[in-house]
Amino acid sequence: MATAQTRSIPSLIGAAIRETQDLVGKEIALFRREMGEGLERFALGISLFVAAAVFALTAVLVFILAAVKALAVLLNSEALAALIVGGLFAAVALALALWGRSKASASSLEPARTERQVQEDARIITERMDA
Repeated sequence: MATAQTRSIPSLIGAAIRETQDLVGKEIALFRREMGEGLERFALGISLFVAAAVFALTAVLVFILAAVKALAVLLNSEALAALIVGGLFAAVALALALWGRSKASASSLEPARTERQVQEDARIITERMDA
């Protein structure tokens, strides 16, 4: 029959510390590897998104050119067609810019709800201190 080896408490504690260090080291290595792979996938996703945006912008420009050409056929004037299509896009751009400016006001950055909540908390605390 095999006899169980008896080990001293300091050797058991030392072994536990070594095993814990090994485990933590392996967990950190796994974390680093996983984060590296995640960052690679994220960078690829962003790159593909940028490429899609470039192609979409190119498509929009081609569609605008096609609209100018089609209108030029109807009006028998390419210059007038370009002015009409360009004016239409300029009007849309101006409307979007004005709408964006109204939404991006500095007052929207003020933490109004937080300020009200802090004032309410201060009022409750002073009431409890006075009581």
